[in-house]
Amino acid sequence: MNLNEKTAHELHEMLINKKISAVELATDVLNHIDETEKNIEAYITITRDEALKAAKSVDEKIARGDKIGVLTGIPCAIKDNICTKGIKTTCASKILENFVPPYNATVIDKLNTINPVVVGKANMDEFAMGGSTENSGFHVTHNPHDVERVPGGSSGGSAAAVASNEAIYALGSDTGGSIRQPASFCGVIGLKPTYGRVSRYGLVAYASSLDQIGPITRDVTDCAHVLNVIAGHDEMDSTSSTAEVPDFTKSLVANVKGLKIGLPKEYFIDGMDVEVEAAVRDAAKTFEKLGATLKEISLPHTDVAVSTYYLIAPAEAATNLERYDGVSYGARVDGIDVVDMMKNTRSEKFGEEVKRRIMIGNYALSAGYYDAYYLKALKVRTLIQNDFTEAFKDVDVILAPTAPTAAYKIGEMISDPLKMYLQDICTVPLNLAGLPGISVPCGFNSQNMPIGFQLIGRALDEATIIKAAYTFEQYDI
Repeated sequence: MNLNEKTAHELHEMLINKKISAVELATDVLNHIDETEKNIEAYITITRDEALKAAKSVDEKIARGDKIGVLTGIPCAIKDNICTKGIKTTCASKILENFVPPYNATVIDKLNTINPVVVGKANMDEFAMGGSTENSGFHVTHNPHDVERVPGGSSGGSAAAVASNEAIYALGSDTGGSIRQPASFCGVIGLKPTYGRVSRYGLVAYASSLDQIGPITRDVTDCAHVLNVIAGHDEMDSTSSTAEVPDFTKSLVANVKGLKIGLPKEYFIDGMDVEVEAAVRDAAKTFEKLGATLKEISLPHTDVAVSTYYLIAPAEAATNLERYDGVSYGARVDGIDVVDMMKNTRSEKFGEEVKRRIMIGNYALSAGYYDAYYLKALKVRTLIQNDFTEAFKDVDVILAPTAPTAAYKIGEMISDPLKMYLQDICTVPLNLAGLPGISVPCGFNSQNMPIGFQLIGRALDEATIIKAAYTFEQYDI
């Protein structure tokens, strides 16, 4: 019995009916990691001892007759930029290679209330800067569908772990598509919640006005269960929404009759892979068959979204990464004086992509260029937000490709950063607007690589996109 292939809700039924034990489940997943990890390299740190200890405590709860949640005892992976008390959190960077946080991120504290089994910290692009997980300071993660291809990024380790059955579900973070794009590349579900829906406290910051933690799962049902646990207001995060959090499992209803779905013409661009476009348009037709109404819409500032993002995000990154100077914590490389030490530390321990974005960010914020670049980008961000506001006057959700291509070969784009940045054209507008989006698999291309589409919702309306995604998933099955 390959327990590692099942969903969290299936395994929950097996646990409460005592068909399996939590230790048996954890052991199955950990043994599968031992067999698979050499080819996938989804993890930076594997927490075998902690996982088995947590699983044993779950079995004791079950033996006592205690009620357990759907995610209790279910093995999961945590992206390595989410702080875990007593467990290394490296951000896939040499500068934090040995950093052990003294506290948990709020999402980890929330997960701990339902007794999860964390099997490891997942690989990522360094400080979440990248779209392929080739920018990790430690190793490249491989796509489980073809190990010569990237899993996407920056949450590539999290998506690859779920797709390769090395975790039942995972947490990732999404700054410009870093949950949705790897979910699309790996053929799994990935949801970016509304900005503020999930606390960012304990998420190591890349771009504070864009970052958001979210789930990567096997199916939409598991996604709803994970979001139920991690969502909610947090006094430790001043940007955390105070809005009431609904029970997202109540949205697991297969019904889209009367739903108005917008198809943004700017997302179906010249140069988009023809197989991706065909699969996404077929998905739209499926919704139409199921009773939804399709309408072409316009999001006119989409073409400047990538440029806007790559001014705002690096500017915030440059500010957030100032703290890594070899003084307070993290790695230190000696120098002849303090300034030389700081220069040596940052030069040697930051990777090339991180240094590139720090340079871009500092340039955009520098005297004489602030108004011309950063301030103008903030104004364009408002225009992008207004585009979505206008569109949602006519439609309930927006359907678009998650990425313009399926997963590409490792090394294919790493030497051309601009080409890789343009891969974000479908995902970054949501982060700039703070809206929720969910990536759903919708087929495979001729190389048998997964293709995904994304559903975009109004702010704080994850319920509608979860319902639509669930309906498509049930039809697809």
